[in-house]
Amino acid sequence: MRTFSFEFFPPKDEIAAVDFGINIGRLLRLSPSFVTVTYGAGGSSCERTFALVDYLHNKVGLKTMAHYTCVESSKEKIKTDLATLRAMDIDRLMLLRGDPQQGADRFHAPLDGFAHASELIAFARSLYGKDIVIGGGAYPEKHPEAESAEEDLLCLKKKVDAGCDFLITQFFFDNNRYFDFVAKARAAGIACPIIPGILPITHYNQLARFVRISGANIPQAFLHDLEAHKTDSRKIAQIGSDFAIAQCRDLLMSGAPGIHFYTLNKSRATVEIFESLLGA
Repeated sequence: MRTFSFEFFPPKDEIAAVDFGINIGRLLRLSPSFVTVTYGAGGSSCERTFALVDYLHNKVGLKTMAHYTCVESSKEKIKTDLATLRAMDIDRLMLLRGDPQQGADRFHAPLDGFAHASELIAFARSLYGKDIVIGGGAYPEKHPEAESAEEDLLCLKKKVDAGCDFLITQFFFDNNRYFDFVAKARAAGIACPIIPGILPITHYNQLARFVRISGANIPQAFLHDLEAHKTDSRKIAQIGSDFAIAQCRDLLMSGAPGIHFYTLNKSRATVEIFESLLGA
């Protein structure tokens, strides 16, 4: 069964909260398989993440998955935080290592905490067994900190062996990279679903930052179209939407188990893309 899911982050202020509410309303009628809520750098949005997870799951009625990271968390804090989520009836967890602390060039494990997502996953699985569903992250074009794609794949296998039920990839723009990655993962013994993550480009100035974050390759034809219209915001949004629609259709026709949309808390592009897929 294919899944269609959306990622959100907690609004930072009242105006953003109103905008977020409008976007949730637009997406709600699409009946997503689930939604995920991100966890701020260094756990900075922990309380807002938990509040939004509770609201979406228990008030709005969306199947909601909470992100949680190792950053700045001891085992005792992790245990307490997971218990808080379970008390909200949250049984879906996206467990990640998290980004390096602000100002640090490498991730440093907190005192009595974990250095790797695989350790966090194993810990959560030991606490709750099969009562929870665990998702993990994957990089089709290699994690930026990994020495090689082979090393990255070994680390991914550890996460799956520790208890991941499925993986969601970092966003990418070249479907061949995704399918090559899936083939290598299967050869390495990773059998769980690997859901492709898609990020619609809606503004030209997003491009450089997104590529830096993910290390994603940009197909030359797509890049040329974006650069040719970089001063026309409406045209950029249309180019980005058209590209994402074609990308998603190809992924699904070629056997991807679903699509995970990185919404950036915006709905217009995501709604247009998803409705196009449903009507295909």
